[in-house]
Amino acid sequence: MISDMDGSKVYTVTRLTKEIRFLLEEEFDDIHVEGEISNLSTPASGHAYFSLKDENGMLRCVLFKSSGARLKFALEDGMQVVCGGRVSVYDKQGQYQLYVSTVEPRGKGALYAAFEKLKAKLAEEGLFDEEHKKLIPFLPVRIGVVTSGTGAAIRDILKVVRRRYANIEVTICPVQVQGDKAKHEIAAAIEDMNSYNEYLAETGSKEHPIDVIISGRGGGSLEDLWAFNEEMVARAIFASNIPVISAVGHEIDFTISDFVADHRAATPSAAAELVIPEKDELVARVDSYTERLQTAMISKLDILQTRLKGLRDSYILREPVNVVLQMEQQVDELVRRARTRVSHCVEIQKGRFGMLSGKLGTLNPLSVLNRGYSITFNDGKVVKDAEKVSSGDMLLTKLAAGEVSSRVE
Repeated sequence: MISDMDGSKVYTVTRLTKEIRFLLEEEFDDIHVEGEISNLSTPASGHAYFSLKDENGMLRCVLFKSSGARLKFALEDGMQVVCGGRVSVYDKQGQYQLYVSTVEPRGKGALYAAFEKLKAKLAEEGLFDEEHKKLIPFLPVRIGVVTSGTGAAIRDILKVVRRRYANIEVTICPVQVQGDKAKHEIAAAIEDMNSYNEYLAETGSKEHPIDVIISGRGGGSLEDLWAFNEEMVARAIFASNIPVISAVGHEIDFTISDFVADHRAATPSAAAELVIPEKDELVARVDSYTERLQTAMISKLDILQTRLKGLRDSYILREPVNVVLQMEQQVDELVRRARTRVSHCVEIQKGRFGMLSGKLGTLNPLSVLNRGYSITFNDGKVVKDAEKVSSGDMLLTKLAAGEVSSRVE
C-alpha cells in the first residue's frame, strides 16, 4: 500500500486482493451455502469446478480432488446441494469463490443418495436376482470369515462355533471394516478365499475347501457401515463361487451387501447360528432317523417272515413230486381231449364232403354221356339247332369215350 499526494491510501491490485482475501477467510472460514449446481466441469486433474446459483445470484465453487474423493455420490448439473467450506479469493482473476470441502444433497443425506443410486444400478444389472443365489450348505466343514480381527463380530462367531459344533474349522481373514481402505480389503479377502479353493482343486489337495463365507461386522452408524455399501464389495460378493452370508450388525436397515449376498443375517452371531447346526440337535435328528430306520427294517422282516411261512406251509414245498405228477396227468388229459375233438371234426368234414361231391356229380353235364348221349360243338359252341350249321362247317362230337370229327355236306 502507498499514499498519494493528498494522503489518501492507494492499493496495488495484489495488495488489495490479499486484504480482501484475508477479510473473507477470517469472516467466512467455515460456512454452508445452498444452491443448484450449474456449469459443472471435471477436467483431467480430478478437481471439480462449478457454480452454485439461486434465483438472484451465483457463486463460483471449486472442489479439489482430495475432498471430492470422500464424496459418496457424483455431482451433476441441476442437483440441489448444500456445500460446506470457506470463502477465499482466486488471486489471478481477483474473484472470490467457495472452496468446497463437503457436499450434501438437499433433502437427503449424501450417503443415502449414494446408496439409492448404487442400489438402482446393481438391481438393473441383475445382481440381486434370486436366480443367482447359491444354497447355504447344511453342515459346512470349513467356514471363512471376513471381518475385523479384533472386533466383537469375530468373538461372537467363535463363541457360537464352540457352543454349537466345535469341530467346524474357521478360517479368518482379518480386514478393516470402516475407513477408506476397508472396501479394498473386504473385496480382496473374498477374492482370496475363492482363489484358495481353486488352488486346492488344481493341486488335488486333501485339505477341505471353504464351504461358506460370512462377511460383516458389528453395529454402527451408517457411516461406520458404509464399506458394505461399496460397489467394489458388492461385485466381489456377486463373483464369489463360495456362498456368501452378509452379516452386518443392523436389524432394520439393509446394506448393498445384504441385497447381493446369497443370504442375509441380522448379526454375525445370527450368521454363525445359520450355518452351524447345534450338535445336540444333530444328534437328536440322527437318533430319530436311526429309530425310524429300525422300525422300517423290523416291518420288512415281519413281512418276509410271513411270506416264508406261507411258502413253507404250502403243498408244493411239502409234496413237490406229487405236484409234478399231477401236472403230467393234466397234460395227458388235455392231449386226449384234443385228439377226440380233432377226430370228431374230421368225421363231420368227411360227411359234408361226400354230400357235396354227390351233388356235384349230379349236376355235371358230362355224366349224361355215360348213358349214350353225345354233345356236338361247332367252333366251340354247342349245336342245339340244325339250322345253325352250314355246309362245310367242321363239327366235333364228344362221346362218353372219345371224340368224333365230321364235316357238314
